[in-house]
Amino acid sequence: MAKKNEQPIILLVDDEPNILLALEFLLQREGYRVEKAFNGIEAVEKAVALKPDIIVLDVMMPGMDGYEAAKKIRQSPALENTCIVFLTAKGTGDDKRRGYNTGGEYYLVKPFDNDSFVHTIREILEFGR
Repeated sequence: MAKKNEQPIILLVDDEPNILLALEFLLQREGYRVEKAFNGIEAVEKAVALKPDIIVLDVMMPGMDGYEAAKKIRQSPALENTCIVFLTAKGTGDDKRRGYNTGGEYYLVKPFDNDSFVHTIREILEFGR
């Protein structure tokens, strides 16, 4: 997670601008540095460049879905300490298994509770995954 005295970096990935704005507001209010990507391809590029502490990743996106993006992110040794949190409307058991199998540590389903979301992020940053 973030080094002592450094602001944690959270990369938000979703193709819905309104979701990104809402998540950005919640996390910036907590003092976290927030970066955004709008699809899986951009997520992989930004993850490699930024080495975020957490990636909050949607599944259903154009070009490259979240599962494929997670697989590619997990292939980078530089990102082995980055926690992947899926945040998606795809909530079946099979969807969740696929998320965990592609490298996600957490799987949250939309619609989500704002307080629970922020609490999950805070716990990851404070205690690790």
